[in-house]
Amino acid sequence: MAKKIVIIGAVALGPKVACRLRRLDPQAQITLVDRDDRISYGGCGIPYYVGGDINDLEDLYRTSAHAIRDESFFLDIKGVEVLTKVEAIEIDRHNKKVKIKDLKTNQEDYLHYDKLVMATGAGAIRPPFPGANLPGVFTLSNLQDAEQIKSLMTQGKVGNAVVVGAGAIGLEITEALTDLWGIETTLIEMEDQVLSTLLGKCIARAVATELKSRGVNLLLSERVMEITGKGESVTLEVRTSTEVLSTDIVILAAGVRPNTKLAENAGIAFGRSGGILVDRRMRTNDPDIYAGGDCVELRNLVSGENTLMALGSLANRQGRVIATNIHGGNSHFVGTVGTFCVKVFDFGVCKAGLTYRQAKETGYDPVYSVVAQPDHAHFYPNSEFIYVSLLADRRSRKILGIEACGKHGDSVKSRVDTVAVMLGKGVYVDEICSLETGYAPPFASAMDVINNAGNSLDNILAGSNRPIDAADFLFEFPAGTRRVIDIRGEREAEPFLEKFGSNWLNIPQNELRERYTEIPADEPFYIICDTGARSYETQVFLSSKGIVDTLHVQGGYAMIKVTDPEF
Repeated sequence: MAKKIVIIGAVALGPKVACRLRRLDPQAQITLVDRDDRISYGGCGIPYYVGGDINDLEDLYRTSAHAIRDESFFLDIKGVEVLTKVEAIEIDRHNKKVKIKDLKTNQEDYLHYDKLVMATGAGAIRPPFPGANLPGVFTLSNLQDAEQIKSLMTQGKVGNAVVVGAGAIGLEITEALTDLWGIETTLIEMEDQVLSTLLGKCIARAVATELKSRGVNLLLSERVMEITGKGESVTLEVRTSTEVLSTDIVILAAGVRPNTKLAENAGIAFGRSGGILVDRRMRTNDPDIYAGGDCVELRNLVSGENTLMALGSLANRQGRVIATNIHGGNSHFVGTVGTFCVKVFDFGVCKAGLTYRQAKETGYDPVYSVVAQPDHAHFYPNSEFIYVSLLADRRSRKILGIEACGKHGDSVKSRVDTVAVMLGKGVYVDEICSLETGYAPPFASAMDVINNAGNSLDNILAGSNRPIDAADFLFEFPAGTRRVIDIRGEREAEPFLEKFGSNWLNIPQNELRERYTEIPADEPFYIICDTGARSYETQVFLSSKGIVDTLHVQGGYAMIKVTDPEF
């Protein structure tokens, strides 16, 4: 007798399970259920549709061969029955059946299963402040939201917008509104940095600078108190902890929450993060029920703790694992290192592993390096700086995470992906220092930026490199407790000498061995060069001469400039 497989949810994981399982078992009776009428679409592409990079909404649920992935496509081509506008409302685990409701007719029925897959995804969070449900206040949880927002913009009804939440979706939709449509956009974030759960402060501040340079009104450490309507018009007012903003639309990008009510009512086990617990075979505590995608918790392979990771890429990989195991195979999804990337105007931003704060909270003793280096050979045309932060545990020297940003997004992503592959199995500083990567001047330097990030971290751990990152330097320098030794040439240093006077001492590196006696041995100093390499060498030399109270600025002036261009 053919197996009966019921899959609840038909966006990312669900269709992957169905299609993989059909290839494994041509006889299985596979039914997909979804409460929406649009299925199997690329949800991560929604901001790019709103922004105009993708012209046609159907492109998000069209195959590479230009077929529309709808009910007929799945039935005629995949041999899979899809029930749209149908909601699963109850799971009877004892009798192995799912109660469903047709949202068009309100008629109820049952689907019997041998194996059940929960692909219920996650829903956008509407924060609990007053006005979060007013007309004109949107989330980006589905294609209907995207259509409504874009329709208002194409009609010329949106001149101002407020985005609440500076996570990945918030940054993507902020770019979409600002870049193509020229909408005056305010981005509000309650934390003191953008991408607070994904980046450390150094790379995050570079991203914030890119946003501001594109005209985004970025409000950090700011809370939305309420949203109100104004008279009979569609204009809204957003009251924050410090000001009132008039706007035409508000987009809530405050994160997502797993859709787990159905599982909870059925007695399926949950984890501390609120997601469904699954084993490495993606099974729940009921061996006949599998789950995956945005509704489950995954093991973080660096910290060892469970985490939520809402990414379509992970959902598709998990879908293959689930289908294989339903068919009787033995496939495992061991976890994630949290690899993530996002485009922010001209910047590609990418990370894998833990941030400094997450490492600290997990119990590590984290230390990090920051390097700025051209992504191609420095002498090759069109090279751009790539900024990399590499994090390790001080005691074990184990690499815990990597973050990077730069104008050539592919270069940024390739560096982070290289380290991400090794993070799950454990990789150490020495291995990054000697990591073999491809070299040709159009693609990289002979000593790649990843190697140099490892070398810098190795020197920090050895105690010969005593750094301060650009963000901390910019915060602490105005206090006047340390002066700067600038070892660049006179021309580069001149504007700073004029601006900061005696607080800025210029001794070009080629003159240092003759002039180091001009530096008071009992005074603390910062050391600055272009990218950090020469300032580290200077620190080592000065230490040999008894001038030891120095901090060199990681990433040098390049990192300062990308963090605060007005410095």
